[in-house]
Parts: sequence; structure tokens; C-alpha cells
Amino acid sequence: MERTSLWIGQVTRGDMLQEIRASGTLVPRSSRWLAAASPAQVQEILVWPGSTVQPDTVLIRLGNPEIEENLRSARAQVAAAEAEVASKRAELNSQLLSVRTGLAQAEADYAMAQVKSEADTRAVQLQVIPRVQYEQGQIAFAQQKKRLDIEKERLEGFAASVKAQMASVEARLQQQRSTLLLRQRQAGALEVRAGIAGVLQEVAVQEGTQVTVGANLARVARQDVLIARLQVSELQAKDVAVGMPALVDTHNGKIEGKVDRIDPAVRNGSVQVDVALAGELPPGARPDLSVDGRIRVALHRGVLSVGRPPLAQPNRHLSLLRLDPDGKTASRVQVRAGAVSVDRVQVLEGLQQDDQVILSDTSRWAGHERIRLQ
Repeated sequence: MERTSLWIGQVTRGDMLQEIRASGTLVPRSSRWLAAASPAQVQEILVWPGSTVQPDTVLIRLGNPEIEENLRSARAQVAAAEAEVASKRAELNSQLLSVRTGLAQAEADYAMAQVKSEADTRAVQLQVIPRVQYEQGQIAFAQQKKRLDIEKERLEGFAASVKAQMASVEARLQQQRSTLLLRQRQAGALEVRAGIAGVLQEVAVQEGTQVTVGANLARVARQDVLIARLQVSELQAKDVAVGMPALVDTHNGKIEGKVDRIDPAVRNGSVQVDVALAGELPPGARPDLSVDGRIRVALHRGVLSVGRPPLAQPNRHLSLLRLDPDGKTASRVQVRAGAVSVDRVQVLEGLQQDDQVILSDTSRWAGHERIRLQ
């Protein structure tokens, strides 16, 4: 007769820590996909996955002849606009000097006319000059006064004109500079930089590949801030809540953490649960490293519990074989389970403290109410 080793468990009363076990991987909390800013061809890949990078590290060089030509054209247009501004400024300065010269001459003529007018006034009072000559002098003085006022208005008007004309050419220059800045950014984007300090996780293109706007080129992740992304069974995920403590085993050390996020969707029968890790990471911890996690759901105090048999589900009935008092036979009993943990199950009905039950798979004896132990 075939001999089978059995796992025997004893019902005990005490505190039972309800935990959920799940496997998963370490993933970066912060990562960045780098995308193409314009249609281009991948000319050269400078850095490969696994390399440590800094924000200004150039990962990939792209090529786009149209962008390069647009940059050269924009530079030429800025140079032409700058020359136009300089030429216009020189032209207006020359005209301004001419206007100021005219004003200076009008001021001198007015001063001379004023002196003559004052002399003629005294002379006519002394009857040294004829009245007609005096009147002619006053008319000339008034004309010089009017000419001086006109020259002053001319200078003020020309100053306003200078401001408007310079504003026009400077606006064109600013527009060309803005276009140049845009072309420079487009050309600069042909050198794909990491943007953050971290590790290059993935390069999604090959040299010679034609890429479109928005196409993903590479992914960079911060290696110093990792979280554990666990795949929890959809049946157990309902018991998990944000903030629950967890323990993550990297197989080279264990680290405490807390549930930080629970994915609302179910994928392939499991739910993604993110655990934020506290403290220093164990040696060798890196993105995509496989880990095991235990999420502490609750602590049940003073309850009956026994080792977890196969296929045990929370708040369900189990059919177990309990050892009889003689220790030579085992009889089938119906047990109502409560909370289920990684390695223990709460007993609500069907067993008493110190009862011993067979925890091994007993499906081969499913049709027997009693078996003999040898």
C-alpha cells in the first residue's frame, strides 16, 4: 500500500495576523518617456539601456534636413533684420541732426531779431529811425518767432516719428528672433536628452528608423525612488486598502512599506497594488527586480485558527479530516472559515481548541467520511 506523508495542524487560540501574499516587481515611482518633437530619422543611438544618465545626457541623435535648413534661414533673417534696424537708426539719427540744426539756426535768428527789435524800439522813441523801418523790423521779429515755434514743433513731431519707425523695424526684428528661437528649439530637440537623472530603461527605436511626431524614443527612470508593484488576486484585493502596512522581500533583504495605490481595474484575474517603500533599499534593488510582498490586512485578537489548508477561502465552509481521540483515525467535519491569511485561517465553527486536522490535500479521499491513519 502506498504511504503518504500528511501535514497535521492544531487548532490554537490567540492573535492571528491576517496577511495577503503577492508577487510583483520593483518599478520606478518617477519615469519619463522621451518622444520625438518632429518627424525625423534616428541617426545615432549614443546610450544603451542600463546606463546611468544625467539630465543633459544626449541619448539619441535625430536628423531632419528641413529643420536644419529652417534654422539656417532663420539665422539669416535675424541678421538681415538686425542690419535693417541699424540702418534705420543711422538714417533717423542723420535726419534728427538736420532737424536739430534747423532749430539751432532758428533760435540764433530769433535771438538776433530780438536784439534788433529792442534796439529799433529805443531808436524810434528817440526818432532816430523812421517809423516804417521800425514796423518792418517788428514784422521780421514776429516771423522769426513763428519760425522758431515751427522748428520746435518739427523736432517734437520728428521725435515721435523716430519712435514709431524704430518700433516698426524692431518689431520685425523681434519676430525674426522669436522664429529663430523656435527653430533652435526644434533643432535642439533632434538631440534627445534624458531630462532627469536616473537609469535608461528602454530604447524603443533603432538607428535608421523614421519616427513621427510624438513617437516614443526612450524611457528614463529614477533608480533611487522605487516602489513595489504587486499583483494581488482579485478575490483578495477587496480586503486591501490604501495605507495598510506591507513587507517586501527583495530576496536580498526585506523592507517595510505601505499600500500607496490600488488599481481600479482587474487584469488577468489580479489587481495591481503599489507599495511605497520606507527607508533604504536593500543592496541590488533595481527596477524590474522580482519581489514578494505581504500586505498586513488586520490583526484578529483571541481567535481560533489553524494552518491554512489548500483552497481555503474567506467566509466559506471547508471539509476537513479531524483526528479522532485515538489518533489512529480521522473523521470528516464541516468547518466554517473566517479571515484567511498567508499561512493560517480563522475558525468560526466546526473545530475546538487543540483539535488536530489534516491540512494536506485530501481530495483523493473526498468520498470518505472516515480514514485510518497508519
